[in-house]
Amino acid sequence: MSFINYNAKEIHCKIVYYGPSLGGKTTNLQWVYQQTAQDQNSKLVALNTDIERTLFFDFLPLDLGEIRGFKTRFHLYSVPGQVVYDASRKLILKGLDGVVFVADSQTERMEENIQSLKNLERNLDAQGYNIREIPLVMQYNKRDLENAAQLSQLRSDLNPYNAPEFEAAACEGRGVMESLKTVSKGIINVLKGGATL
Repeated sequence: MSFINYNAKEIHCKIVYYGPSLGGKTTNLQWVYQQTAQDQNSKLVALNTDIERTLFFDFLPLDLGEIRGFKTRFHLYSVPGQVVYDASRKLILKGLDGVVFVADSQTERMEENIQSLKNLERNLDAQGYNIREIPLVMQYNKRDLENAAQLSQLRSDLNPYNAPEFEAAACEGRGVMESLKTVSKGIINVLKGGATL
């Protein structure tokens, strides 16, 4: 749920990168940060413990426009990938505006993708969100690997919502900004449809 800073004339929005461990969530955030940091006064913050890692940073996009004179500022978070860190995942999802689900395209990771997606649905539902009603982007990462599953299988197993989807190789930046821009535009459309500033 976005919040409004009237003094700065900014609307703050939260995007969460969700998916299985080592699927590319961190790589996505690092790529976006590298592409936007020189234009921003922002820091990439890693909240590390002995057993988990969460990344966070915020930025002000340059080309998404304004809503009734307010600029949009996006806060990007990645969740710990392992399902055992479910408490942290739930906490990070609070107040979200949109989700990029980063799936690992490797065939042998399909079951982990499915479990992570079911976990996302449960956690959203527990907080009163419907996965079919929030801005959601499906990113099929690691498409550059030889053992990547067929796109038709990824769609069939992971995208019953008919959400916008992108093939990606986050380590090269392919599909990263496209995923972010699409979920951001979805959030802006929701805000324009219901915001009274």
